[in-house]
Amino acid sequence: MHACTHCHPEEVTCSDASFVLLMFHHVQLPTDAWNDGRYTVGAQLQVTLALEPRFKRSVTYDYRDDSTFQDDFADHAARHEFADIAWYPSQHQAVYRLDDRAPLNATGDGVNDFIGFRSTLIAVSQGVRALETALEGSRNVKGKCAMATAEIAAKRLIGNGLRRKDGQLFTGYPVVGFQGKMQTSGSCAHSAASSPLKACAWDPRFKGLFFYESTAVFSPARFRSFILDVKKLRDLDPDNMCGVDVYNGLLVRFVRRSEAWLGQPEDSVVVDFNYYRAADPSAARLSQDVWEEVEQLAFVKHGARPHWAKNRMVAFRGVQGKYPGWARFAAAKRQLDPRGLFDSPWSDDVVGGKELSKDDGCALDGRCVCSEDRHCSPGQGYYCRTGLVFTEARVCRYSASQLV
Repeated sequence: MHACTHCHPEEVTCSDASFVLLMFHHVQLPTDAWNDGRYTVGAQLQVTLALEPRFKRSVTYDYRDDSTFQDDFADHAARHEFADIAWYPSQHQAVYRLDDRAPLNATGDGVNDFIGFRSTLIAVSQGVRALETALEGSRNVKGKCAMATAEIAAKRLIGNGLRRKDGQLFTGYPVVGFQGKMQTSGSCAHSAASSPLKACAWDPRFKGLFFYESTAVFSPARFRSFILDVKKLRDLDPDNMCGVDVYNGLLVRFVRRSEAWLGQPEDSVVVDFNYYRAADPSAARLSQDVWEEVEQLAFVKHGARPHWAKNRMVAFRGVQGKYPGWARFAAAKRQLDPRGLFDSPWSDDVVGGKELSKDDGCALDGRCVCSEDRHCSPGQGYYCRTGLVFTEARVCRYSASQLV
């Protein structure tokens, strides 16, 4: 419900095992709809949530070499109910989250206060952003790698934000706590919005962190091959992977099959990765070609499905063919919203399958895959080239020798 910014609860119905939340979502109608009695200014949503008894969880982060990562992920997911894996390719390291239910009488009142989701001194967030921008501008790959190494070391020192008790420091594994405190992942959500000193690190009011996020949803049968391809790309020059390790590496999660028409049609592996985003969309990025190739490895070669909210536009090419329930969704949409009152420019492009125009520089911010040099930025030394591992990929690669 986070995307529903103007939803208001109208009715809550509780039972022993579930509760129903009835919401009313307001929309802005075209001018010619105001006097048309067939249309209402809004729509109702009914969401039924299942309840279960309170329980505790026990969490340990296990740091391992990534040499067997491609063979371990499925077993790890099967063994641990709340498993995930953070893969830091430039560091040749994978962090396995061993996370399972614990008895209610297990000792511990732990809290998950992930370092990336804490309220942070505004000056610190701005300083980190300024440093990364300076490293980008000077093409300092080694500096990016030093940032990545420091970030991972800090996370390891403080248990990635786990605490024995709210307000206490991390002292070792396992950390045991109630589900409500272990599933929520950061105190930033509870911080004062008007604080003059602290804010969420990505708060746009203070020009702190600013990054792209790409999220691909894989069939488990194809995920192993994706990992091996990324490793091949990494092994050509590990330093080119440092940009993603400055953030959270490649975060691997596991989700169940859904009956929703635009949900996942099978148990799936989800991969999130964040990377630097310039304030100017026409500015090229350090190692830009690497992350464009990773995107195309995921969404083109290995057929991953895009997360509906966490991707650049290029990830949605061919999306209609990746969801078996798409035709039923489209039919229901036409029936329930024949005039397109709930449409937006985003849904026109993605859901409507609209072909985006390919203008100068469109590949730099993910609006297109390049097919000509002008889709990159020859003036900054970036030209459209083939992928290094996935040769069908087309990426914007820096070439100092071609700069005039």
